[in-house]
Amino acid sequence: MSDGPLIVQSDRTVLLEVAHPDAETARHELAIFAELERAPEHIHTYRITRLGLWNARAAGHLAEDMLATLERWSKFPVPPSVSIDVQETVGRYGRLVIERDDEGTLVLRSTDGAVLSEVARNKRIQPLLTGQPVPGTYTVDAWARGHIKQELLKIGWPAEDLAGYTPGTPHEIALDESEWNLRPYQRQAVDSFTDGGSGVVVLPCGAGKTLVGAAAMADTKTTTLILVTNTVSARQWRDELLKRTTLTAEEIGEYSGQVKEVKPVTIATYQILTAKRKGEYAHLALLDALDWGLIVYDEVHLLPAPVFKLTAELQARRRLGLTATLVREDGREGDVFSLIGPKRFDAPWKEIEAQGFISPAACYEVRIDLPASDRLEYAAAADDERYRLAATAHAKIDVVRQLVDRHEGERILIIGQYLDQIDILAEALDAQKITGATPVDERELLFQAFREGSISVLVVSKVANFSIDLPDASVAIQVSGSFGSRQEEAQRLGRLLRPKTNGHTASFYTLIARDTVDQDFAQNRQRFLAEQGYAYTILDGSAIAA
Repeated sequence: MSDGPLIVQSDRTVLLEVAHPDAETARHELAIFAELERAPEHIHTYRITRLGLWNARAAGHLAEDMLATLERWSKFPVPPSVSIDVQETVGRYGRLVIERDDEGTLVLRSTDGAVLSEVARNKRIQPLLTGQPVPGTYTVDAWARGHIKQELLKIGWPAEDLAGYTPGTPHEIALDESEWNLRPYQRQAVDSFTDGGSGVVVLPCGAGKTLVGAAAMADTKTTTLILVTNTVSARQWRDELLKRTTLTAEEIGEYSGQVKEVKPVTIATYQILTAKRKGEYAHLALLDALDWGLIVYDEVHLLPAPVFKLTAELQARRRLGLTATLVREDGREGDVFSLIGPKRFDAPWKEIEAQGFISPAACYEVRIDLPASDRLEYAAAADDERYRLAATAHAKIDVVRQLVDRHEGERILIIGQYLDQIDILAEALDAQKITGATPVDERELLFQAFREGSISVLVVSKVANFSIDLPDASVAIQVSGSFGSRQEEAQRLGRLLRPKTNGHTASFYTLIARDTVDQDFAQNRQRFLAEQGYAYTILDGSAIAA
């Protein structure tokens, strides 16, 4: 027994004492396999989940490593039930293997006959198995490679996929490092992906996920399909590839609502893949337009649910997912694990910050009292209307004005969820705005003006949550959001984390209507960032607006 910062409980929750001198070190080691559930001021609660354990195992961490973390930092002995549970859960990964036999046929194999028999009798898995040529082995149709991994994960037997990948059509791609070099953690991320074959790299916003993608392309040297969130992201990817690699403009195609180009490196939007015509996906031909050797999923945590079905058909291709957080609000983290691949690399945000590669940031929650009339309207509203009323409270506008004045001379993003609120704020501040209705070319012009400094304040909707490179943004004021979305909170803070030329600390403000569901949702939104080591300072909105 030691005086460590952790208390491990028999229900697989782990309590972290935040003020303990070893809390940061313990947090980083614990986050490899446990998920943060609650993060109030003094004691944070983590939960050891099956998916967390399997992700850690796929990344090369053994059960002994995870238990050593718990034992090293625990204040009291680790309950034996937890130790046994961790060992047995981790031991399930890899008992089933998907590989190819000598004829190249896809097979599901296990040295544990009881496990193989159990899964073969499952009514959802049985139709995916086409024969049993030898004991301990079932043949699987190639089309079912992704589907069977999903079903096996659901019943608690994650399969290790060792069936390999089609090399795709070779295409020469190299990094042009004449004026820059991959950072050590970026090289480590690429190597972890390459060694694993497919999977997800988790890096903070601003830490250079695009460069990881470019380096993976240079390593694999094959035709590549890159899937991104929107057209602005597609063009930023194109610009980065032209700047950082030997690829030319003639080798990079854009496949979006506006342009339909297929080239050795093609950048497509998720929206175009999910577009339907007469009830059918209209652009599925893109997935087979070339013999792709690599598929890159940018912002994989935002992958639309329909694309999971398409992803299941791409299991023979090497797949790289890039994200700042594996949190999905739809609970489909298991599908990312099954169909894109396990987490191959994950760098703590504060660790990258300590190395000077992302900007430090201070987070503030500004609590604002609603006027009596607004309180009465809120109290009388239906449950599904209350968040909108609290989030769009007019009382927030004066606080936004004061914060903009406080940070005069800095580049400021004001971020909201509701279009009418964005219109009101843009007019009140005499500022430019960007929403989903803003044409792509106009968005690019406004973002560029913001980068250059001719515009210092931008009011933006959720279209700016992700994949927008605004390196000089140093202040974000969040007035409303997608309810309790942890991934959105991480993305919005991420707009500020590009390193600043002046070395200043970024400021991230969230405006909250006190004693409403707005405040309740904020607590959930902050969970992911609390896990990364960010603390929120509570400010009184009336003091700011005064």
